[in-house]
Amino acid sequence: MDIAKGLSIIFMVFLHTFYVASAFHATYNPTSSFIIMKILGRPYAAVIFMFCMGVGIVYSRHSQWNVMIKRGASLFLLGILVNVFEFFIPHFVAGALLGKGDVFPIAGGLMLFCVDILAFAGLSFILMGILKKFEVSNKKLIVIAVVMSIIGTLLRDTDFGNPLVNLFFSYFIGTLGGFTAFPLFNWFIFPIAGYIWGQYFIRAKDKNEFFKYWPILLIIALIYFTISSNLWGGIESSDVHLYYFLDTLDAIFCILNAHAMIGFCHWIAKYLPDTIIKAFTTLSSNINIIYIAQWFFIPLTIILLAYLAKDLVMHDLLASIIAICILILSTAIALGYKKLKIRS
Repeated sequence: MDIAKGLSIIFMVFLHTFYVASAFHATYNPTSSFIIMKILGRPYAAVIFMFCMGVGIVYSRHSQWNVMIKRGASLFLLGILVNVFEFFIPHFVAGALLGKGDVFPIAGGLMLFCVDILAFAGLSFILMGILKKFEVSNKKLIVIAVVMSIIGTLLRDTDFGNPLVNLFFSYFIGTLGGFTAFPLFNWFIFPIAGYIWGQYFIRAKDKNEFFKYWPILLIIALIYFTISSNLWGGIESSDVHLYYFLDTLDAIFCILNAHAMIGFCHWIAKYLPDTIIKAFTTLSSNINIIYIAQWFFIPLTIILLAYLAKDLVMHDLLASIIAICILILSTAIALGYKKLKIRS
């Protein structure tokens, strides 16, 4: 689990670095950018993060319904903090230094309430806490999650004709205006799937048997992602909203892929040295703070590079080096924050 979560934050940092840099002077190799931005950065990043979030509830000693709701509220507020780092600070810095504030649009201030992954996680924890309060069974949880996914599928790209109304409903469905990346109805199926999966996983005596078919499921999922994206527009398509507002069928194959990915991590863990495993554990246990910190450093780093070296053309190697440096710096910030928190 730690390896899977650790890889998910690594892939997210690379994705966001490549994505932000592409708005300036960037020339990427088509193959490497496709792998980073449409494969590793999509079904192997946010999906794994959300799935593991559900699994974590099974293992947590603090999974009481009221604690989950409080946890959700704090995550939602952290999501707003991310929006400040992701949109507002870069908007004004890019505008002042480069005259390109529009690269980081803030929609007249509405982007402060944009639904990013932490805001979604907060809403999910609140909803799961409410459902736990009423002791909803696993079968009913599945029905709720699937019905929500279907509704989210049918209503994606809805335009209510008013930015404020679009913003409000963006917390639940994929509306126009760029106010959401992870609407609750489309993505709630992943923490629910992880929560139910975790209940079986924790009781499995033979973990090798539990993951017996992970290579087959991995291949099946990758084939589906490729076919769907090329034929009718799936999560790997050039239209990123088909990923952000993914449909129910995409979600089902993403869940199969999540099981396969964790199975792969279970297999590879047997051959990794303890130092590497410890590094992944560090990433996993600090994933929220790392996620916040990387959104502070990525836009500002790219903006400053564009300002200081106006003829600089971003390429794969340079973007990768920046991503690695930001990952290390964000992890150091997270560890420092944890030490300060323990002392206080």
